[in-house]
Amino acid sequence: MTAAASHTSVQNSLRDAAWISPAETGCTEAGSRPAYWLRGTFDRTAANQNPDAPNAADERVVVHATAHGIYELFVNGTRVGEDELTPGFTSYRKRLQVQRWDITELLVSGPNVVAALLSDGWFRGRHGFERRPDGFGTETAFLASVTNAPGTQTFLSTGDSWLCRESHINRADLMDGQTTDFRRKEPAWLSPSGDAGPGSAGTAGTTAEGWVPVVRPAGPLYEDRSRLVLPVSPPARRIEELRPVSVATPEPGITVVDFGQNINGWVRLGSLGPEGTRTVLRHGEVLDKDGLVATANIRAFNFASKTPLPAGQVDEAVSAGRPGDVFEPRHTTHGFRYVQVEGQPGTLAAEDITAVVVHTPLDRSGWFECSDPRLNALHGAISWSFRGNACDVPTDCPQRERSGFTGDWQVFVDTAALMFDVAAFSEKWLRDLAADQWPGGRVPTVVPNPAGDGPSGNAFEDMAAGSAGWGDAAVLVPWSLWRAYGDKPALARAFPTMRGWVDYAAAAAAGARHPERSGRRPVPLAHEGFLWDTGFHFGEWLEPDSPPNPDPSRDHGIVATAYLFRSASVLARTAKVLGDAAAAAHYEVLAEQVQAAWRTEYLDENGILGEESQGHYVRGLAFGLVPEALTHRTAARLVELIRGNGNRLGTGFLATGLLLPVLADHGYLDVAYELLLSTGTPSWLGMLEAGATTMWEWWDGVTEQGARGSLNHYSKGAVGAFLYTHLAGIRLPEDPAAEETAYRRVTIAPQPGGGITSASAAVVTPQGRISVSWTLEHSQFTLEVDLPDGVRAAVELPDGSSRLVAGGSHHCSCEFRVNPAQGV
Repeated sequence: MTAAASHTSVQNSLRDAAWISPAETGCTEAGSRPAYWLRGTFDRTAANQNPDAPNAADERVVVHATAHGIYELFVNGTRVGEDELTPGFTSYRKRLQVQRWDITELLVSGPNVVAALLSDGWFRGRHGFERRPDGFGTETAFLASVTNAPGTQTFLSTGDSWLCRESHINRADLMDGQTTDFRRKEPAWLSPSGDAGPGSAGTAGTTAEGWVPVVRPAGPLYEDRSRLVLPVSPPARRIEELRPVSVATPEPGITVVDFGQNINGWVRLGSLGPEGTRTVLRHGEVLDKDGLVATANIRAFNFASKTPLPAGQVDEAVSAGRPGDVFEPRHTTHGFRYVQVEGQPGTLAAEDITAVVVHTPLDRSGWFECSDPRLNALHGAISWSFRGNACDVPTDCPQRERSGFTGDWQVFVDTAALMFDVAAFSEKWLRDLAADQWPGGRVPTVVPNPAGDGPSGNAFEDMAAGSAGWGDAAVLVPWSLWRAYGDKPALARAFPTMRGWVDYAAAAAAGARHPERSGRRPVPLAHEGFLWDTGFHFGEWLEPDSPPNPDPSRDHGIVATAYLFRSASVLARTAKVLGDAAAAAHYEVLAEQVQAAWRTEYLDENGILGEESQGHYVRGLAFGLVPEALTHRTAARLVELIRGNGNRLGTGFLATGLLLPVLADHGYLDVAYELLLSTGTPSWLGMLEAGATTMWEWWDGVTEQGARGSLNHYSKGAVGAFLYTHLAGIRLPEDPAAEETAYRRVTIAPQPGGGITSASAAVVTPQGRISVSWTLEHSQFTLEVDLPDGVRAAVELPDGSSRLVAGGSHHCSCEFRVNPAQGV
């Protein structure tokens, strides 16, 4: 079915449905709002069972449903499907996903009950780094229709006949947590025989058991059915379960459970105690010196008042004293390794508590292993960090902000695509990015964006929108996906967004000069029209020993101009792929002009930058800003900076993933391995030595003084790509022709170093599985390569020899001289 046909199908199936909202009677304070039941009934015997149905599809019964908020769907008391957090997180004003389920097997002859359990979710719950509520609206709502499979006969639709009541979930917020009072949970509410009021649904006024008629929300948003779409990416699911690795009692009445792994998800608790027992669960990533869960590192921040906000992540269960009751808070998620349990009578047993890992079910596509177990552990931590941040959208962290920060996905998408199939996951997010792009091409810092495609009124958020390296995700993410998956229609869909961003950035460069530059040179030089040196930019965020300073008066021109060149170059290549010769020529010229401006302003004739930092040198070399004749000197200067920094890396958010490939590709493989295998702070292995099971936001996320920042922030895990592309040696072309994308053409070029004696990697590609393994023993390098049919590879061995091979198994070997400088 085409996208247009799918869209029409959704519209048709929901043609008779009206948006309904609960008549809210409970707390309306953000973070403390209850979840509500909404309930409708229909009689299947009277509604269908058509003996003259032309085909079996007419007899299948399906439901289409969506919500403002998150909902669980029930038919006759049975939960429908295994999807979590539906309808998912999108730019709701323009893209609202509709779920479709076949419910035939759940129906009975006679009366049937369809119910939804509805809570705030992303729509109006607390969200983002300032935890502001009501980002997309001030009321939750539900829309559903039960039809036959072709959608030609409607049995039940949301409307005035539906009833609602407050549920057993007293409090539900995705970030603050969930409170469930099991004393109020009566399954009879959901069954056809349960008391939903006198007679059937539709009774006016208050009904028995507290059921009241729903209300009808009003406004343009509820009239726009064009925004209703079928999902293009799998929904979040419960993926796996973790058992405790330790259970401790640091204080009387307090149990601390360590699950051994930092995750995104929730805890399932099977021991709730006698009636009235209130169990409190506090989730965090680290323990304090007394063995209690600490949450200071994940407290959000109010930029206006300059004060920290509560950490949230607190769940509560109030027991009804019924055997078999299980607490599983599916209307919230948390980022945690540790859970502090308070209020339990006696000692909590390990078998009574389970951590449930929740995220989008992405197919694993990459495997890596080598002779150094520390790097295997690093690969595992990177994988877990991404999994913790792949809950329906690519987030920055699963606990403090849980937002789809554009910069995070821009720096990590290449690594993610090596480890998991992220094609559909990214496509969904890119459609939201397109929906939230401002009319002038500016891209907000987070996508989906509660403010939509324009200013929010929050000074910091609006100022930060359009930061270089973050907004460039509009261009660089689609290009990365094109290289990995070769989906030309997806690239074509992204092209207007890509173009809008580059046009915005180019206009910003041409439209203003930084005041400091104006002070030094009152009369601008010709190249300055291509320097992007004004506006807010995060810059090389979180460099070691460099406190973040989001000051819009700072001149980040050396960073922003570099990204303008990079995106303009990629846009020109994209236009070529799509056959738009005029656009390709235009952006090629723009890229050349920006490149020349960057060189004129920041690079001298000896390859030395006027503003020196490791990140600036890495970017200049990685993006091709440095002339070929100067790259050797520029790379040497980068190494001098590393040596002068005590052989420590000095990169932050944007350049860390590029650092090791740049060193290896410019003749400093030994330095790349030194940094990869270094310990202490700052380093990847230093994180693991300090107990990390996921990547940290700060290089020094945990010290003797405690923790700071998110301990599950995958951006620094972009180093994972190096394990595949250089250590194992599986590489895609940087600028592939259409017939070379999606791993149709690859380079296999392992680069041993760091004392590593063996490595293997495999990537499942659209063409099939590519696998590489090599060993180094007694100066003999041996390589095994397996390629799918139709794949061509240039195999480059460490001795400098190369050969072209096609699909099949290949064995290569060469003598490999030990190079003490490389530590082999």
